[in-house]
Amino acid sequence: MNADPVVAVESGDQGYRYVRSALAEPDWRRLPGWREVTEAEWRSATWQRTHSVKNAGQLRAVLGDLLTDRFYADLAADQTRYATMAMLIPPQMLNTMVPGAPPDDESFLADPVRRYLLPVASDREPDWPSHPHAERDSLHEADMWVVEGLTRRYPTKALAELVSTCPQYCGHCTRMDLVGTSTPQVAKTRLALRSADRQEAMLDYLKRTPSVRDVVVSGGDVANVPWPRLESFLFRLLEVESVRDIRLATKAVVGLPQHWLQPEVLAGVARVAGVAAARSVNLAVHTHANHAASVTPLVAAAARALLDAGVRDVRNQGVLMRGVNATGTELLDLCFALQDEANILPYYFYMCDMIPNAEHWRVSVACAQELQDSIMGWLPGYATPRIVCDVPFVGKRWVHMVGEYDRELGVSRWDKKYRIDDDAAERGGVYYDPIHSLPEAGRRWWSERYRSGTDSDSDSDSNSGTG
Repeated sequence: MNADPVVAVESGDQGYRYVRSALAEPDWRRLPGWREVTEAEWRSATWQRTHSVKNAGQLRAVLGDLLTDRFYADLAADQTRYATMAMLIPPQMLNTMVPGAPPDDESFLADPVRRYLLPVASDREPDWPSHPHAERDSLHEADMWVVEGLTRRYPTKALAELVSTCPQYCGHCTRMDLVGTSTPQVAKTRLALRSADRQEAMLDYLKRTPSVRDVVVSGGDVANVPWPRLESFLFRLLEVESVRDIRLATKAVVGLPQHWLQPEVLAGVARVAGVAAARSVNLAVHTHANHAASVTPLVAAAARALLDAGVRDVRNQGVLMRGVNATGTELLDLCFALQDEANILPYYFYMCDMIPNAEHWRVSVACAQELQDSIMGWLPGYATPRIVCDVPFVGKRWVHMVGEYDRELGVSRWDKKYRIDDDAAERGGVYYDPIHSLPEAGRRWWSERYRSGTDSDSDSDSNSGTG
């Protein structure tokens, strides 16, 4: 994990230079508010949660005079006008922003981890901060609840949302309609059932539906479910004979690795993993890293500890975001940090979903296809992540699987070959590139349609040209 850097031989014009670099935990004491924080405090999950940054005042207390009032005014404008997620940043993640030195306004604004955890108004697309077809529940997961919190989008898979909170809130969250506290822009949807009743309904449905063999246990984040309650649910889930894969979704391997390094949590993971192995059920953990800077020795230690406890794999599901990881170099740097140093398998990169005020993060399908091509051949095949578009009412599709693609208007159409109950196979299947990425004719078409008094609710997605 802490091996000396090794530089691989590079030949010709490869477009990427492979460098193996040792992971490093940035020195949190470079930040004024944490100068007296001890190693033991830093490694404490309780300390990390207690000292998570929830507002501008707490951010100032950590950063002192490193940032000017101009930055905080930019932040306040974003929280008032654009933010769909409340601020919640664990010290672990804040410490990975500008890791080499105390930040200033310029370096902090340019930092890729800051860009998705702490957006400011100047980040947003000025002309089209939201796409006209952006939606709060962009994937329509709640429309596909078979019971409250249990989404079934595929014939053999289901998503169980046990909790609507996380240890950190990401600005691009696909579940921004449900997860976290409300913001001035978004009054959050609330789960109605008590936690115990919701879990009971989920388990009852799964027992009655043997075609579902794969369950993602998520939220929110399972790290925010008290371990005894989560362990009880997992043991009951393992009693469902038809369930053969269980995946625990948690940003906290990266954002709060201290949680997964707690002895009582690891002992519980080992108990669950032991039963899963005895029943030939695949138990894996899925986490969320978007930039190599967030992969530190503590992250690697948490992943190794989970594997040693009996988890089959720890896998990463990142989100493709402009200004964060939307170049081949940024993606490969992250993948090699995960694969070489942290025992985390690069698995998926999702195109950023079409939620409100996310256009500054999103890239086009064409860009995603080029990125997929650019990373091929560098990593082992099993560790080469697939870049996918999560299409409303269709599901995840590799970016090269697009059926029809009008690059001028940025309208893509995607198909699925299965049905669930009465679900119509042709429902949905349309995804839109960000308008800022389109050629001039396409930008003009969208402006004329949505900025000139034309009915914006008409059937625009049936159009495939400007005529």
